[in-house]
Amino acid sequence: MTLTQWFTFLLVIQLIHGLGTWKLYIIAGRKAWEAFVPVYNGIILMKIINRPWWWIILMFLPIVNLIMLIVVWVETARSFGKNSYNDTFLAVVTLGFYNYYLNYVADVNYVEDRSIQPKSGSGEWTSSILFAIVAATIVHTYFMQPFTIPSSSLEKSLLVGDFLFVSKFHYGARVPITTVAAPMVHDTIPGLKTKSYLFDDHKGSKSWKNKLQLPYLRLPGFENIKRNEIVVFNQPADTLLNMNDFHPDRNYYKPIDKKTNLVKRCVGLPGDSLEVRDGYVYINGKQNQLPDRAKLQFSYYVQPKNGGFSLNFLKERYDITDPPRPFPNTYVFPAITDDGVTKFKNHPNVATIIPAKAEKGVRDANIFPHHPDYKWNTDFFGPLYIPEKGKTIDINLEVLPLYKRVITEYEGNTLLVKGNQILINGETANTYTFKQDYYWMMGDNRHNSIDARAWGFVPFDHVVGKPVFIWMSWDGLKNPRWERFFTTVHGKGKATSYFIPFLVVLFGWIGFSKWQKLKKKS
Repeated sequence: MTLTQWFTFLLVIQLIHGLGTWKLYIIAGRKAWEAFVPVYNGIILMKIINRPWWWIILMFLPIVNLIMLIVVWVETARSFGKNSYNDTFLAVVTLGFYNYYLNYVADVNYVEDRSIQPKSGSGEWTSSILFAIVAATIVHTYFMQPFTIPSSSLEKSLLVGDFLFVSKFHYGARVPITTVAAPMVHDTIPGLKTKSYLFDDHKGSKSWKNKLQLPYLRLPGFENIKRNEIVVFNQPADTLLNMNDFHPDRNYYKPIDKKTNLVKRCVGLPGDSLEVRDGYVYINGKQNQLPDRAKLQFSYYVQPKNGGFSLNFLKERYDITDPPRPFPNTYVFPAITDDGVTKFKNHPNVATIIPAKAEKGVRDANIFPHHPDYKWNTDFFGPLYIPEKGKTIDINLEVLPLYKRVITEYEGNTLLVKGNQILINGETANTYTFKQDYYWMMGDNRHNSIDARAWGFVPFDHVVGKPVFIWMSWDGLKNPRWERFFTTVHGKGKATSYFIPFLVVLFGWIGFSKWQKLKKKS
């Protein structure tokens, strides 16, 4: 829906509310017209059901409001003496239309100064669980989201098994696009293997389910994405199946906020000219200098002597368990830093070691923009311009493969090529002005990372947040990496663990709380 359509929809909801509750407002000592005024009617209703006024804010937060609506339906019935389990059940299953029965049929009296304390143990548990879910959903959606590192594309900086806290407010929290969804889960509900949100994958925007989406909205942030920062974002080319199987010229009707979450390093900013030479990134003609915590890694062909290497040696010394062998007596070591190469060269069992890099000018069909005119590969790529909001470029058949997906899928235009003519939204075009910023995301493990070289630009509306903290880290979910507990993601020098200070503060607070309780008793 557009904002206008949502505004109209909300007005209809207000009318339905007013028609179903105006008599109840009168019984509660209010005026009938107060039931029809948007927002104000909610504030008055909070007074009627003896709840704080700020609950009305929760009623307008996507996802959270699904829980709050149920609570308010039940609380309204109880405020007019309907406290039985049947009343609660009817209030929920009728989606609040039980109020119409109370308003027009039932003989009800308003319970003024009603106690809001649960009257049973089960009621207290239910109330506590509901508001714990509400609080956690607000934190998860607008402030901080937990995230697990699933792959080794940022190895050395972030390890597989790191558990992160990702800040939503640094770049500005994105308002959920899917309005009807389970709280605090992403694409599917764990265990049930079913979608966590109301959406029709096959009918596209024509489905009534898809019309319940909000347009893209983002709250103001307090900083912009900086070069070389690690960023969590939704993969632009997610195909609903898996993140390795995508076709760049197709549109996939999946909400942006439900696409696969990825974490990469932002090496290219809006307005940059980017090129990859021999595996190294160049920005505006200068080689990109990574932070000292980042360690570039490449694959290498290694020919051993004296019969090769034992797998135990490879695992213990170089963290490589079973390197592939593309040629006889030759291994491919998939991830070695420059320091590792220097040490490895001096090993008595190594005959030769050379980078496993692609040749310049040899096209890789899996590399963006997936067009035969672009002879690009993993190690030799570009140059290309990264779109910046408000900037205009010349558009022609030569550069169209680079920006076709931007123009159509990310910015919602129609595009048609007739001979040598490019028609955008039905009109001949030789220039195009970008509507939002775009970024170039890559992994530090350059030969073992599916990143922007495969699927192109990342629009700003796909950005989730900034990883700020590693709160836990496990090696294969077996051995804890204690030195990584409570460390920062960004910064200079070796990361410092704040786990021990955290434990000191935690146990100190627990001890202080117990001492206070004992003091009160005495």
